[in-house]
Amino acid sequence: MYRRIEERGKTYVLVEESEFRELKRKARSRAKKAVGPAFPAPDADGNVAALPYLKASIGREIATRRTALGLTQTELAKAAGIWAETLCRLEAGNHSPTVRTVERIDKALQRAAKKA
Repeated sequence: MYRRIEERGKTYVLVEESEFRELKRKARSRAKKAVGPAFPAPDADGNVAALPYLKASIGREIATRRTALGLTQTELAKAAGIWAETLCRLEAGNHSPTVRTVERIDKALQRAAKKA
């Protein structure tokens, strides 16, 4: 059960505490199931190194889209015209891809999504 409240132009939703706890539990569970490399930890000032973050972000996005479509790394690599080892390194966040490689992977994922 929930209730909406308008306050200063914003809408808030009140839920029972048990329901809120269940929502938090589900969110944590989904976070644990994240596909791809972990994001780098922030430094003492809360900043994160850009390149490691970018590598992890690209790797997670590719892996998430690939698994959602039910493709293996080998299948996606073949469809994109790249080596399976390259895709593996990208998804693990261990490689900086070229723009061309990212474009090829994206096009292959788009084609696979249209077929699905």
